[in-house]
Amino acid sequence: MKLASLDLGGRDGRLFVVSRDLTRAVPATDIANTLQDALDDWARIAPRLQTLSDALNAGSLTGAVPFDPSRALAPLPRAWQWLDGSAFQAHGELMAKVFGITNPQTDKPLMYQGMSHRFIAPTAPVPFPTEEDGIDFEGEFAVVTDGVPMGTDAARARDHIRLVLLLNDWSLRAAARAEMLTGFGWVQAKPACSVAPIAVTPDELGDAWADARVHLDLLVDLNGQRFGAANGGAMGFCFGQLIAHAARTRDLCAGTIIGSGTVSNENYREVGSSCIAERRGIEMLDEGAARTSFLHFGDRVRMEVLRDGQSVFGVIDQEVIKA
Repeated sequence: MKLASLDLGGRDGRLFVVSRDLTRAVPATDIANTLQDALDDWARIAPRLQTLSDALNAGSLTGAVPFDPSRALAPLPRAWQWLDGSAFQAHGELMAKVFGITNPQTDKPLMYQGMSHRFIAPTAPVPFPTEEDGIDFEGEFAVVTDGVPMGTDAARARDHIRLVLLLNDWSLRAAARAEMLTGFGWVQAKPACSVAPIAVTPDELGDAWADARVHLDLLVDLNGQRFGAANGGAMGFCFGQLIAHAARTRDLCAGTIIGSGTVSNENYREVGSSCIAERRGIEMLDEGAARTSFLHFGDRVRMEVLRDGQSVFGVIDQEVIKA
């Protein structure tokens, strides 16, 4: 099933079930007021949402309305926890070459804890204080879990994946460099992420969901030009492994979001990139200097994932503006 949170009151929106073709929606507030409410009691709530979804897709509901993406918030406008991995080896190796360092990727995933008290709606303008911070986008897949007990292993962790998301993990590259040197973690360099309007259950992906990975291309456009189409199936660590890593020393509450990190493929010269930093890295290796600038105010970033020609998560389409 496909779920959305529409801006109809309250900080967390109102839960709607959306048709598979993203044309119609029906309120689910008689079942759960918000998506977080549904996640908190998923075993009981999910079957009722599925029944509603089946009826909507069968065309047998009288209360369905046209789905308006402009009214959509992020599926979880705020979450209890946002943990972002770096699961694509190609991205890590490229960045290591560019900066002349040893790739820190080991037998354990890389992961940081980011801000989770706000996720930006998919069509809202995104404000930043200055272009000098090196504004960049990062196209990622993510999953939302139910409650995960501490010590859950990777195999069992897969059973805790309830929803899959498409998100843009905005990054401020100049600020990141300064904060990395402190050894104390990111704060200013990692503002709020933007999220596509639709959260999908893994079964909606069909055979594109395999080995707890999304085997689909993440299409990124910058100012109307295709920037990248890397495939999510190249994750070096699957989402089960990322969840298990996060849960080694802590419980994960229902509504925890786990990110894949920047989607990247080894043939990045052919398929393009999901962030500007990677494109600049390729230019530095091939031409001796980066040519592509980071984002300017007025630039527009678009992200979408298609399966059989149909949009899976809906579209992130946003303008970068001055705060």
